[in-house]
Amino acid sequence: MSIGHTLLGLLESGPRHGYDLKRAFDEKFGHDRPVHYGQIYSTMSRLLKNGLVEVDGVESGSGPERKRYAITKAGITDVGQWLAQPEKPDPYLQSTLYTKVVLALLTGRSAVELLDTQRSEHLRMMRILTDRKRQGDIADQLICDHALFHLEADLRWLELTAARLDRLAQEVSA
Repeated sequence: MSIGHTLLGLLESGPRHGYDLKRAFDEKFGHDRPVHYGQIYSTMSRLLKNGLVEVDGVESGSGPERKRYAITKAGITDVGQWLAQPEKPDPYLQSTLYTKVVLALLTGRSAVELLDTQRSEHLRMMRILTDRKRQGDIADQLICDHALFHLEADLRWLELTAARLDRLAQEVSA
């Protein structure tokens, strides 16, 4: 995820302080990985330097000055271009799961046990996500569906790999 573009998109609704941007980011996108304040402020500094945001006001209080940021026309153009670009599909050709299966076979460990353990972990995570989806709003349901579909694909791969283990073991040993 591009944090800079996400912050620009959040600023399109109006100027905000860094604290407000962090709260909005975490609420909409950071359920499982909240962004750190330092990352917000370093990103805003970079966006400011690049002319994509401007300081809309500075408030003094009992603590440090609070800057309010606003998106510039260049920032609106930039986030629009980013939204229009399709994301590159990640084919996962360097999968850690695949590496573990091959290394288990190469080192004489049980690849079957590894696959069974991984299958159990995937199913456990799917149960957690399914519960979260049932209790969540539409945004949470959509992100959970995305994760569940990826886990389902992984499960299909685990099953296929288990069915082909003997053949893979022969090829790896050769």
